[in-house]
Amino acid sequence: MVGGGPGAFIGEVHRMAAELDGACELVAGAFSSDPGRSAERGRELGLDASRVYGSFAEMAAAEADLPAERRIQFVSIVTPNHLHFEPACVFLEAGFDVVCDKPLTTSIDDAYELCRLVGDRDAVFAVTHNYTGYPMVKEARSQIGSGRIGTVRKILVEYLQGWLSTALESTGQKQADWRTDPARAGVAGALGDIGSHAHNLVQYVTGLEVESICGDLTTFVEGRKLEDDASLLLRFTGGARGTLSASQVCVGEENGLSLRVYGTDGALSWRQEEPETLVFTPVDGPSEVLRRGHSYLSPAAAGASRLPPGHPEGFIEGFANVYRAVAGAIGARLEGRAPSAADMDYPTVFDGARGVHFLHRAVEAGRTDGWVAARYDGPTSTT
Repeated sequence: MVGGGPGAFIGEVHRMAAELDGACELVAGAFSSDPGRSAERGRELGLDASRVYGSFAEMAAAEADLPAERRIQFVSIVTPNHLHFEPACVFLEAGFDVVCDKPLTTSIDDAYELCRLVGDRDAVFAVTHNYTGYPMVKEARSQIGSGRIGTVRKILVEYLQGWLSTALESTGQKQADWRTDPARAGVAGALGDIGSHAHNLVQYVTGLEVESICGDLTTFVEGRKLEDDASLLLRFTGGARGTLSASQVCVGEENGLSLRVYGTDGALSWRQEEPETLVFTPVDGPSEVLRRGHSYLSPAAAGASRLPPGHPEGFIEGFANVYRAVAGAIGARLEGRAPSAADMDYPTVFDGARGVHFLHRAVEAGRTDGWVAARYDGPTSTT
């Protein structure tokens, strides 16, 4: 692991998720740019002190020198946004696979460079858009893919939080401090932090590309350098229309990610705060409530569940499903077999690049008074 030092939130989530199924074990880390804090975290986790490093560059070089049976097999990068690109490059060039928190990078050029490196090395590279790991999100994808709701016409996605409704960053709160700093967060605030998840969720579930964006980006908290509220109008390939709302100043909201997709024959609705349920509504009949863990669900949704119905699963399990797929993909390569569909069901570096492209186009749309072309024209897994 790179990052995830003392007091880090998302690093601890990654660690628990990666180890949940017993497929991964944390054995080494550069947990902080401060060697002392990195060593402190290593001691807390009970790691061998010789494999707790003062920098990610030291870690990559030292691990690459170890015998194949002892060295790490992949690295998990859980640093602030501006510190994703360099360690990802270093570990890819040293021959390691990578899991990286979102957004992939803070610049389009850097995202495309990572795509090139991954393609050249045929590496496994996952971006932890963890909401793709929820069973009922996979069920929604399956239902749309099977044509159950017909042709998609309208998509409404929103991600609402209230934790930044005041100038929390001025108090020194670590998570607020870097997320509102353009030098560390990148070009976008609320859009980069949570809007990136909303965009990825739409693309994963529907398979539709955003063709153009019209946006209104606002900074409500005085003195804040990045937007804390964004409202986007979206046009998709195939003619569908949609809206994306991402805000961190909605007082009382906790983690309000929701998705509604309307087609010619029906509609689907899912809410992250009630993740066990997906609602399907046909065009001419009553709504049908689908619940996680039941035998009537698609293989992808069933395979993403660990517990019987009525035993709630959620946030960490979503991350764990990404890590389980990564472990499956790496295992398939080590065993010389073709990876299964489940092994490959994780957001890739190319999905990450699409997300970075979308963020930059959305910010551009917020600065103009009209529509901005936003169709992705960067590298894909087939190029």
